[in-house]
Amino acid sequence: MERGYVLHTRPFRESSVLVNLLVDGKGRVDAVARLGGAKNSIRSIVQPFQPIIFQLQGKSDLKNLKQVEAASPAVPLSGDCLYSGLYLNELLIRCLTVQHSAEDLFFNYHQTLIAMAKGFDQIQLRYFELALLQELGTMPSLENDPSGAFITASGFYRLDMEHGFMPVVATAFNQHKFFTGAMLVALKDQSLAAEHSTEAKKLMRQLLAPTLGDKPLHSRSLFIKKRVSTSNIPPKG
Repeated sequence: MERGYVLHTRPFRESSVLVNLLVDGKGRVDAVARLGGAKNSIRSIVQPFQPIIFQLQGKSDLKNLKQVEAASPAVPLSGDCLYSGLYLNELLIRCLTVQHSAEDLFFNYHQTLIAMAKGFDQIQLRYFELALLQELGTMPSLENDPSGAFITASGFYRLDMEHGFMPVVATAFNQHKFFTGAMLVALKDQSLAAEHSTEAKKLMRQLLAPTLGDKPLHSRSLFIKKRVSTSNIPPKG
């Protein structure tokens, strides 16, 4: 039996769904699942954030999903955490192909969901994005600059997508164009603080852009719409 999470489903022929999965030890797997009848339907467990165990059958890239069972209760996400979970799922679908095993991402994904279930913290998203970029092989070194010198907390760096973080001399006029060594070191050590949040988000968006392309993220649009609708609620009384 395999274990994994459903990232997304969509209808596929009569009484079946096409399922995008993140599978422990395998990475992304796409499969077809028959939902079954009313008494034995798996519809309620083939859902995002629900850990499942199952069998995969078939020799092609598109597998058949069999003997599906809930491995444990679904990870309870709501509010900002729910939108963040949808963002993680969309990232994985957009960035991973079925040919990319991404074996180590399952544990990172599971740990991130568990952490978010305890409360929203966007820094957890940055750590998962880091793990994803490292798995894709597109994350520049956070240890050394292109010359081999250590990246230091007191320095400033410009991101060169081909070569890495280039040291620069920052002034009061151009400091906003570069990344602080303090944030880069904290990201490497997974010790980001609140003051690093905006800068770290900017860096990750820049690094993910070539893989994600120009198509907007649906989960990000939903989050923005939710924030706008919430801000427009008139005060009580």
